[in-house]
Amino acid sequence: MPSQSTPHVLRPTATPSTELSTVLALTGAHPISGDADHLARLRVTGIEQRSNAVRPGDLFAALPGERAHGARFARDAVERGAVAVFTDAAGAELIGAIDVPVLVREQPRAVLGELSAALYGHPSQRLRVIGITGTSGKTTTSYLVEAGLAAAGLSTALIGTIETRIGGVRVPSALTTPEAPQLHAMFALMVEQGVDAVVMEVSSHALALGRVDGVRFAVGGFTNLSQDHLDFHADFKDYFNAKRRLFTPDSPVAAETAVICIDDEWGQKLAGDLDVPITVSTWGIQMASADWGLAGAVETSGSEQSFVAAHRGENIPVRLRLPGRYNVANGLLAIALCAAAGADAATAAAALSAVDVPGRMQRVEQGQEFLAIVDYAHKPAAVESVIATLRGHLETAAAQVFQSNSGDWPEDDPAGEFAAAAGRLAVVLGAGGDRDTGKRPLMGEAGARGADLLIVTDDNPRTEDPAAIRAAVLEGAQRVPDDERGEVREIGDRAAAIAAAVEWARPGDVVLVAGKGHELGQEINGHKHRFDDREVLADAVRHKLSGDPAPETAPDPVRADHQTTTRRA
Repeated sequence: MPSQSTPHVLRPTATPSTELSTVLALTGAHPISGDADHLARLRVTGIEQRSNAVRPGDLFAALPGERAHGARFARDAVERGAVAVFTDAAGAELIGAIDVPVLVREQPRAVLGELSAALYGHPSQRLRVIGITGTSGKTTTSYLVEAGLAAAGLSTALIGTIETRIGGVRVPSALTTPEAPQLHAMFALMVEQGVDAVVMEVSSHALALGRVDGVRFAVGGFTNLSQDHLDFHADFKDYFNAKRRLFTPDSPVAAETAVICIDDEWGQKLAGDLDVPITVSTWGIQMASADWGLAGAVETSGSEQSFVAAHRGENIPVRLRLPGRYNVANGLLAIALCAAAGADAATAAAALSAVDVPGRMQRVEQGQEFLAIVDYAHKPAAVESVIATLRGHLETAAAQVFQSNSGDWPEDDPAGEFAAAAGRLAVVLGAGGDRDTGKRPLMGEAGARGADLLIVTDDNPRTEDPAAIRAAVLEGAQRVPDDERGEVREIGDRAAAIAAAVEWARPGDVVLVAGKGHELGQEINGHKHRFDDREVLADAVRHKLSGDPAPETAPDPVRADHQTTTRRA
């Protein structure tokens, strides 16, 4: 029987009707069931690889998966109206006798993207698709680009980690980049609704697994590259090569125009490798040779910052509500991408000042006298960056106090009285289970080096032992020399860890809850429980402000060498 759970499906109201013979020609598949007359009459009006999302007239793509072969769900798909099944030889054997034609091809995923594009009329060719890849900054940059293009008069859509937006309708995203059948169906819906430009995050998984095959990218943006996803990729080179698919001229998904950061060695290598027919534009906040750069210093005021983007003699003022040097980089890339997509750069830049991004340096305000922040940082470089940003905020706030009371911030402060006036930073941090294990100690090291208080807790343990994940994070924290390390605690219960950080905070301090950002659940032993860092942090702050004693918690045992009070205790 079909399952009761049906995912939300985004499709156009009218879809082309494609003869099955065309499907066979596009894929090179051969039918192993169905008589000739039936095959000649059959037409396909959609494609889906999720059996519970199949609609009447669909071709069901039964693909081999990590845990099970999609062919196991073929009968479910047929009950829902699938008119044919597209699979491999192993899938056909699993299916056996069935009432619809079974089309067989080795490695069916290899042609799934191009097939999906064809069945929906190649919709990405009628859109300006801007794809953004890189380790960090994809989500924030996507939101900034969307705002800039909309300000320039384009009808926009966004596809990303947090949500999909089409004409103002928001749909939560299960994957950073959807599978090819859903992606091309969404593009067709966007065309139907009059969308001009689509901004989308393009993950390394999507590039490696062919999820974006069949997409015609007008512009591709590269943010940066640092350690992540080495549970999926064989090594860092493999990770880089997956990202390169968006730019390499001989790649079927290569963008027509590339906008590449050359602040790091990987971006420099990527830009240096490219040649015609791709148009390459470089950007960077450190490299003077970049096409897009900064004119003058970045000015900060509270959590806002202003800078001037420079491009071939033109200076464009920019203001952001988002703090941090890395958001200056995101803002600069966004303007360059808007310009590459045909928008007026100054018009696009003016729109960035109103953009907030859910779960990215997001403030939680309950009237408290300390700063409470939720951020998605879950990679070593991202943790370092957000900590450096908040450290800068604390130092700037302290400097402003001293400048107003006693003149300039002193260069020589042997007694530490001026430095002591700067607020302290608490960081609540964990690492995800069933993901890259190598980054866990690196994250712990970054947290212990940068925080006055690091509380190691659970993120999404998934199917792993939470204590083992925490131990790996704590191992990295312990690498930091005693005189450079803050206090380190271990509290497995994430809500209790957040409450402990809030109870520790004094006026002028900062509490950062890192790792989950916008996510609304915590996955433990295969079950996702409702958990929103922003809600839990707000509850903890309200509890502290009420003056009630902190609730009793049972922290996990901490080995003596992990519970330290040193540099900034």
